Amino acid sequence: MKQILLLLLLLAGACAGPAPLEGLSLIGGPLRRPALPDETRSDLEAKLAAAQADYEAAPADVDAIVWLGRRLAYLGRYREAIEVYTRGLSLHPDNPRLLRHRGHRLITLRYLDRAVTDLTLASLLIRDLRDQPEEDGLPNPNGIPRSTRHSNIWYHLGLAHYLRGDFGRAEAAYVGGQALGEVNDDMLCAHTFWHYLTLRRLGKSAEASALLEAIQPQMEILENNAYHRLLLYFRGDLSREEVLAEAAEGSLDRTTASHGLGALDLIEGRTEEAQKQFRAILTRGSWPAFGYIAAEAEWARWGLGLP
Repeated sequence: MKQILLLLLLLAGACAGPAPLEGLSLIGGPLRRPALPDETRSDLEAKLAAAQADYEAAPADVDAIVWLGRRLAYLGRYREAIEVYTRGLSLHPDNPRLLRHRGHRLITLRYLDRAVTDLTLASLLIRDLRDQPEEDGLPNPNGIPRSTRHSNIWYHLGLAHYLRGDFGRAEAAYVGGQALGEVNDDMLCAHTFWHYLTLRRLGKSAEASALLEAIQPQMEILENNAYHRLLLYFRGDLSREEVLAEAAEGSLDRTTASHGLGALDLIEGRTEEAQKQFRAILTRGSWPAFGYIAAEAEWARWGLGLP
């Protein structure tokens, strides 16, 4: 049914003015390609053209495939990115990098079961492989990559399970990638955030609290400021107001912060406050953000329809 509705919306969009349709949300709303500032779009399109040229010169090269897909995704062309990874996997069916990136973008477009399949296979294929830093396509201001190929596989696998509401399997994924999630403070905060919420959803409050012992006010955070501040809130070191004060309205950090506050509200029985936070995300946030997808997943489980 979802595929039929998506096809109808795609056909309607081809004759109308709105931004191209990329997919459908978990609550049935259209996911239209995000708008970008002109300067940003021009830069990303130039980088996409270079990636396309590299791919055309070596269409079987895994690096060329990965970067073409990534450059498409940075422009919001997620369906095309998935198609690129799928063609690549027809040539390299057991390549964990291609599975990792397709799994990520399947999450973006809400194909959570398919994402779990890709990322689970990737987690098996990396068992005997050496981990490596993963180069950033959208570098942080310091230009220092913070994640690794293997940590990203486990991180996204745990996330996909969490979004599906399968918290037991999410916990297993976060435990499986625990050591990889500690490579630096940015990855530690991102990994711990979702692991903490997973344990709380499972009623394992003591284990969740133990995770927070590694989180300190002074950490080397280059990217994941919102996750860091939320974890400090979970510890009782920051107030809700302090968490939100550092997250500008309409920013990715705001979406992340609002989701984190709402997720804890939900866990601790403050359902109306959780719905308030999630409604704000779903009406003003950026739909590709993980916090947005998580808020959407809860909204869908409540059966509330479009906010």
